[in-house]
Amino acid sequence: MPTAILTGQPVPGSSIESELRSLGFDVHLASGAADTETLLARAPGDERVAVVDARFVGHPHALRLGLTDPRFPLAAIPGAVTAQPAARQTLTRAMARENSAAGGGTALAVDSLADRITAALDADGAEVHRPELGRLVAAVPADPQARNEARQAVAAVDDEAVRLKSAVKARDGFVTTFLISPYSRYIARWCARRGLTPNQVTTASLITALIAAGCAATGTRAGFVAAGVLLIASFVLDCTDGQLARYSLQYSTLGAWLDATFDRAKEYAYYAGLALGAARGGDEVWALALGAMVLQTCRHVVDFSFNEANHDATANTSPTAALSGRLDSVGWTVWVRRMIVLPIGERWAMIAVLTALTTPRITFYALLIGCAFSATYTTAGRVLRSLTRRATRTDRAAKALADLADSGPLAEAAARGLRGTARRLPAITAPAVALLGGAAVVATAALTDFGGPWPLVAALVYVLTSALAVARPLKGALDWLVPPFFRAAEYLTVLLLAAKADVNGALPAAFGLVSAVAYHHYDTVYRIRGDAGAPPQWLVRTVGGHEGRTLVICALAVLLTASQFKLALTVLAVAVALVVLVESIRFWVAAHKVGAPAVHDEGEPA
Repeated sequence: MPTAILTGQPVPGSSIESELRSLGFDVHLASGAADTETLLARAPGDERVAVVDARFVGHPHALRLGLTDPRFPLAAIPGAVTAQPAARQTLTRAMARENSAAGGGTALAVDSLADRITAALDADGAEVHRPELGRLVAAVPADPQARNEARQAVAAVDDEAVRLKSAVKARDGFVTTFLISPYSRYIARWCARRGLTPNQVTTASLITALIAAGCAATGTRAGFVAAGVLLIASFVLDCTDGQLARYSLQYSTLGAWLDATFDRAKEYAYYAGLALGAARGGDEVWALALGAMVLQTCRHVVDFSFNEANHDATANTSPTAALSGRLDSVGWTVWVRRMIVLPIGERWAMIAVLTALTTPRITFYALLIGCAFSATYTTAGRVLRSLTRRATRTDRAAKALADLADSGPLAEAAARGLRGTARRLPAITAPAVALLGGAAVVATAALTDFGGPWPLVAALVYVLTSALAVARPLKGALDWLVPPFFRAAEYLTVLLLAAKADVNGALPAAFGLVSAVAYHHYDTVYRIRGDAGAPPQWLVRTVGGHEGRTLVICALAVLLTASQFKLALTVLAVAVALVVLVESIRFWVAAHKVGAPAVHDEGEPA
């Protein structure tokens, strides 16, 4: 149980002790700095500890935000400071120095020991999180009049209303903001009051989406209508899990991973369900389903790569970014630009409505057109920003991009021999050669007959161009384009070769293989976002890297018959899925058990 040390003389009528207990703290009273230091030393080292001024006046949710958020090792609000086990020594040092400076005496009536400790932490250079309280009150009144005014301010603000409002993302899509969140936040509160966790709601959302995919797979009009309704229900639960996490501050590394990966699993499983339903009606749309998954995954990789490249860049400004900032002041343009990018809320609403009212083919056509337009819009804007800003990118950003590139042993070996050549080439070389190499292998797969030798030749060229692209650190202005170019090349090659095989079952097998590989790439992103580092090298080498898999698939297309190729794709899909899923689940469950720092990945705007 976390420990709260209440310092100073309690004020008659104060509810601070009971409020701390309601938040789960074991409360101990301390008369001054010396007593506080003693109690701090006795508190369990593996639990959170908080120092709170006994004269604190404020809203319960202000205390909750300041003292219970698991994402931050150190946090403070006026009159209270807290530390998780990882930051306990930092807090103890600040407390010891403050006690020494105060001579071990009792805290002065006009001074707050908690605030002095926070000031000492700031002086030490410690990173202390201070939550945005908005209208919530958190204060240590110095006299009865100030206390009365603070209590009146507390009474004037509805704590629960603020808490409900803060459960919703500050930046969200139009559909979520106006059609989902007005009631899903109350579902989140209902879940919180019944002890449900965000992970349970996330799992319920996944199950609902899988049932929706099953309904779509029936191929009947009733099944399509049910699928559309259930997909919307799944999205409501998807919004609810994040709102529940924010409402109750239940953040975790495992929860962030589940939320992010289940979103992708739900959407792509639904694509497969639509394709199966269409096939029952005699319409073959597996190529469209796979194309939609490829396009959507590449869109996400563009987002991930751009954000990682500019995460901690210096001099990170551009006229394009300034224009975007000015447009933010014009309300209607904000919503138009949010809808143009077709975030998950708009996308799922469109898919659900079209599923219920039209056919899978029309649904996929609309999805492909919408996603292609939004991908063009966002990528063009980011290219302009990158070309017009003079940012200096860090080694951390370069490593993140290298990890996102997913280079295997072939590219790594060739890159070592090409480093000298790469240094002498212009900065634009990395994305240019990645694009040219990828375009070569994709065009060859599209324009030559199945079974011919040319895809294998193009794949060998692709290995060399991939190696040249990553032969030097990815710090150029457009180097964030390298990972999405690699993703597009690999996924489209699989799609085109399966389509060229022209045998029943080849495209579903390709869908399975791309799904497994895409999961590996998303898992890499979520590890980087959670500061857990990239997947282990043995995993990347085992699944071959993007260039190794592309080479193997092209070789199989050359050496095998169409039926054998379909079987090989199926075996590869199962093998890759087993390896990456087992390692991913092992890693995230182990990280959760050892108490990895809690995170909450807001992910794609809803």
